[in-house]
Amino acid sequence: MHLLLALVTGLLTIVAPADPLVVRTDAGAVRGAESGQVRTFSGIRYAAPPVGEDRWKPPRPPEPWRGVADATKPGNVCPQATGGDEDCLFLNVTAPRDAGNRRLPVMVWLHGGGYTMDAGSHYGAQRLADQGDVVVVTVNYRLGVFGYFGLPGLAGSGDFGLADQLSALRWTQRNIASFGGDPRNVTVAGQSAGGMSSCALLTSPASAGLFDKAAIMSGSCLLDWPDGGLIPNQPAQTPYSPLAKTEADGAAAAANHGCTGPDAIGCLRRLPAADLMKHTQTFSNHLTYGTPLLPLDPAKAVRLGAFHRVPVISGGTHDEMRSFIAGVALYKPITEERYQEFLRASFGEHAGEVGAKYPSRDYESPAMAWATVTTDRSWACPTAEGNKLLAKRTPVYAYEFDDKNAPNVNGIEAPGLPHGAAHALDLAYLFELHGQELPLRPEQKRLSEQMIAYWTSFMHTDDPNAAGSPRWDSGVVLSLAPDAVRPVDHYVDHRCGFWAGLGS
Repeated sequence: MHLLLALVTGLLTIVAPADPLVVRTDAGAVRGAESGQVRTFSGIRYAAPPVGEDRWKPPRPPEPWRGVADATKPGNVCPQATGGDEDCLFLNVTAPRDAGNRRLPVMVWLHGGGYTMDAGSHYGAQRLADQGDVVVVTVNYRLGVFGYFGLPGLAGSGDFGLADQLSALRWTQRNIASFGGDPRNVTVAGQSAGGMSSCALLTSPASAGLFDKAAIMSGSCLLDWPDGGLIPNQPAQTPYSPLAKTEADGAAAAANHGCTGPDAIGCLRRLPAADLMKHTQTFSNHLTYGTPLLPLDPAKAVRLGAFHRVPVISGGTHDEMRSFIAGVALYKPITEERYQEFLRASFGEHAGEVGAKYPSRDYESPAMAWATVTTDRSWACPTAEGNKLLAKRTPVYAYEFDDKNAPNVNGIEAPGLPHGAAHALDLAYLFELHGQELPLRPEQKRLSEQMIAYWTSFMHTDDPNAAGSPRWDSGVVLSLAPDAVRPVDHYVDHRCGFWAGLGS
């Protein structure tokens, strides 16, 4: 009897169905959670902790683990102003409940935050996965002084965050089939710094074969800000830094701690992370070129056609700079006098021409005039130029998000400067930010569903067109607004001809 019971128990063990919430990766098994129509696997370690002697080294594979690791809660966020931990190289996977072995399209999402803040776990992907029938991977990568620091003689200078993103893409190639994803159909996507990173990856020789499509949101390779054009009194900048500048800024930071000479990097690695955080803003927009991972400035690479030939979605928001300028105005109101000062600081001898093209009397306030100038000059027109250059060699689907009443996820607004379709306000239409689906009015919810359909149809077929939504042709700019989704004359709307002729 006991023998028979043992045989039956053993047989049941053999034929019992596998637990769908347990998935094996190449480093070990993980157990996720089920929520509605999706399964989520959170806090999966994709690289070893970049701590101690591994601070400012390229990521290396994680140590394999025994048993089943808990993947029901996020891993640490990377060090940033609000906290975090250097042991932060985790990613999260969201897949339809019935993904199984269906080999669904995959999105690898790179968050924004100016290269200095945010985390992959802040972007819930339940709607994307469920409505779009796709698998979504959201990624942490090193930030600020830990991700973009450089020093003469330090291998990997300025590109540790980029190296992390490449490591996550390689992890996806090795492991995503176990979650129901297709490693041969991967879209790299991101917004703001994540979009700038995605565009850089488009030009990186090291990313060849790691993705098949790209979606660049408010992150064109050609973005650039004149003197004072992003924040008053800051010098002109782009999303990328030459190696010499990164190394010079790193040497200055090291000297600030008395870390000089042959053991400078060893000295810095012995410092507590908290001591280094005061430098983290220095290394925003310091994704570095002139390196093995980024031989060329991504803007130059796009101009030369030195990028991977994959289909691209690329665009931004209609009023990108309003939230940035609102922050400036809250600190000190932007009067007419101050507006004129900004024009002179940014455009020098062309200040009069710009002021005549954008007179403050035509706007709700001088702050609104300045937000419009900087949106057109630094975001909209460079994005248009970048899209035109990409489109010479690959399909490009250009868009502009334009819901003037989108939920203000930035939480910044100043008198005389309504937030409009500001930077990052499109994110709530694709993701559950911080795990919460924001309340949308019926017409906004419809726009959200259309955007998810466009993005995920692109992932499935290389073409964003989806049943029930207006047609989106390559070569036109599609305005995404609740009242109407339609092609627009983006070039004229943002006065790109004026800016091209100004030569500023």
